[in-house]
Amino acid sequence: MKRILLLEDDMMIASGLVYALTNEGYEVVHCKDVSSAIENVKKQRFQLAILDMQLPDGTGFDVSAELKNTDTPIIFLTVVDEETNIVRAFEEGADDYVVKPFRIRELLARVKRTLQKQGDSGQEVIMLGQICIHTEAGKVFAEGKQIELTALEYRLLLIFATNQSKLLTRSQILEKIWDMDGNFVEDNTLTVYVKRLREKLGDAIHIETVRGMGYRVD
Repeated sequence: MKRILLLEDDMMIASGLVYALTNEGYEVVHCKDVSSAIENVKKQRFQLAILDMQLPDGTGFDVSAELKNTDTPIIFLTVVDEETNIVRAFEEGADDYVVKPFRIRELLARVKRTLQKQGDSGQEVIMLGQICIHTEAGKVFAEGKQIELTALEYRLLLIFATNQSKLLTRSQILEKIWDMDGNFVEDNTLTVYVKRLREKLGDAIHIETVRGMGYRVD
């Protein structure tokens, strides 16, 4: 299910959009102000953001700035139809710009088109806890911030990400790392790399040690 961030302080508009988007099969996180939107961006990954331009505590640009490192497509939704604002929106990386009042069906069509365009870019994204892995670029983000990993740390994280909620024995992990890297990894080395992942990713991921067996990541 694709998760959409909706930043809109007009409750009448927001309730209609939440209802329509939910009926289309999207998961919608609605925020009424910039601060709560930024807080959500830091906690979870969104496949699309629909941002009102003028909010009580700031503008949609404040949130789009937080989304820059996540490759999240953005649709601005606003009453402001001045050319300077529209130009700035696209310069800031907006994928679309919808002026109020608007028709729900038209917006839904724009949402679908934007998500399809993102999918056609070939950029595969894997979510693991609060971790976002861009497999094509080989980049890892935690709460919107890029985390620098070594090649082996990245490969280990990919193994966990593609086996979410599964118990992986130490021998299974060692075999997969060996297959991916072409070099043998010792059992003690695995312990060290799991420790490094925990230190670098912090609370954004929970790597559970199953004593005497291996690891499980939810």
